[in-house]
Amino acid sequence: MLKIILLCLTLTAFVYAQELNCKVTVNYESLPVVNRELLVDFARIVEDYLNKTRFTDNWQYEKINCTFNIFILSASSEINYTAQAVISAQRPIYNSIENSLLLSLNDNSWSFMYEKNQPLYYNQTVFDPLTSFLDYYAFVIMGFYMESWEEYGGSQFFSNAFDLVNLGASSRFSAGWEKNSSSYSRRGLVEDLTNDKFRPFRLSYYDYYYGIDIFPQKPEEGISYIVKLVDNLDELRKKVDLNSVLIRVFFDAKHAEIIEYLKDYPDKVELLKKLKKIDPAHASKYDTAMG
Repeated sequence: MLKIILLCLTLTAFVYAQELNCKVTVNYESLPVVNRELLVDFARIVEDYLNKTRFTDNWQYEKINCTFNIFILSASSEINYTAQAVISAQRPIYNSIENSLLLSLNDNSWSFMYEKNQPLYYNQTVFDPLTSFLDYYAFVIMGFYMESWEEYGGSQFFSNAFDLVNLGASSRFSAGWEKNSSSYSRRGLVEDLTNDKFRPFRLSYYDYYYGIDIFPQKPEEGISYIVKLVDNLDELRKKVDLNSVLIRVFFDAKHAEIIEYLKDYPDKVELLKKLKKIDPAHASKYDTAMG
């Protein structure tokens, strides 16, 4: 209940019309000159779409700061493109000038169509390889944001993202929307987020953010919630396979932050050893932190 009160205290006296405060950059240096000219306004158009679209009916929270760094990899015509997108989002730590990294994702399997100065329209029920990709990540960002403030607060947003995955998988632009064996996939992320076996992780995620929100004023209590996350994941590791998209996405964004919070914790070595087992991808970082 207290965490929800903290969320309410972040609200202003009015309802925000949009949910995102997004900065978009586009790199098209690998393309022929003709395609570069066709994409000259692409960053502005995508940025306007993300910042001016209303993805919800009644968003009452502050705008979420996020970035989309788009790298256009190839063009098979004047309208068909493949791209890589690096997406990140932050949320403020309560009663602090600091921010916490919510997400840091690298999606390298995006194909879409775009004509110069093409207007973009929001329609969640009709798949479009350009706007549905943007919508998917808008919902994922909002889901993780709400999940950090309220127990399972992101559920509806994750469900909306899953709907888009299913639409994409049945389209002719199915690459990137289907299930695959790569370390990251859009489907894999939302499948984990909506799978009951990861509900304990989602609750621990909420507790973790409560810990870092109160840490500036109550460091001992705050660190206890961070320790609780590690212990809970260690227990979950014994029951389910943590080699999942969701857990990798979490630690890609959070491993450095967790290490920083644990730097003065008396039993940090034991916790870092647990983290090496839970998150082997960043084992070298935990080794360095052990000294």
